[in-house]
Amino acid sequence: MAAPGRNQGLSGNGTIAILGAGSMGQLWAGYLPTGTVTFVPRREVTPETGKSALSYTFQPFEGPEVVVTVPYLLATEARPPLLMVTTKAGDTLDAVESNLHYVSPDTPIVLFQNGMGCQQAVAERWPQRPILAASTTEGANRPTPGCTVHAGKGETWVGPLTGSATTHLRQVVTALGTSGLTVHAAQDIHRRLWDKLIINAGINAFTAILDCPNGDILTDPFYLEHIDELCDEIAKVMKGDTEEALPSITIRERIEMIARKTARNTSSMRSDRQRGRPTEIDFINGYIVRRGHELGVDVPTNQMLTNRIKQLLP
Repeated sequence: MAAPGRNQGLSGNGTIAILGAGSMGQLWAGYLPTGTVTFVPRREVTPETGKSALSYTFQPFEGPEVVVTVPYLLATEARPPLLMVTTKAGDTLDAVESNLHYVSPDTPIVLFQNGMGCQQAVAERWPQRPILAASTTEGANRPTPGCTVHAGKGETWVGPLTGSATTHLRQVVTALGTSGLTVHAAQDIHRRLWDKLIINAGINAFTAILDCPNGDILTDPFYLEHIDELCDEIAKVMKGDTEEALPSITIRERIEMIARKTARNTSSMRSDRQRGRPTEIDFINGYIVRRGHELGVDVPTNQMLTNRIKQLLP
């Protein structure tokens, strides 16, 4: 894996703009070549007002810790050739709408969200724009303020959600590939999003309810009591949604493989709970609940987990 900032710059003019400076946004900014990335600010930034850049300490998966400084995109600057959206799922639709003035109508927009539902909402809202979704198994967290850690090495798949996005797919994969991270093109991104949804639905809620690292759920009685029913529900909803049959035992094996592989990691949902922030449960187990109801599939375990998470926070 390439060290942060050591790749050659992107071809063409402009820089990649990242909307959402959380763990995932800072992960990609830490690996993309210096001078080819910028953050979209939460509020208007001009040369006369506000900070001009965001600085943080970045610990790559391999190699020494580095300080990363990423400038904020100014509204007066040339339009970026690519917009990455790394906001929380529940914030995505409003965040995109509030920042479309930064991008041209033909600029590809890549959505990096957990779960499902928000990606489709964006594509349905702007069907003429080139909207793409990314499914990534890269793991990042921020253990302390101003510090981002690449906690788990994975892969990223990118695919089109709207018709016009298809012609931009190769360009987007090439641009993201300058990070040195592993990036693939996926024509059927919906299927890849389901792969990630399975893992999130089987791990995140349990870790948040039990307040434990990923691996600790595997021996907990609460997990053991509900996991088989959960996987059965996921299998039925997935078959109705994608027409692909995946045995519930295979779903459990995938969940537990990832839980063991990331045993000491803290899930994003547990982190949200610890910090008193809204979780993405409506786009993970909650999405399975909604699709289950639409498909006529009973999903009591997913509903129970969704309800339990919502009861944890005010």
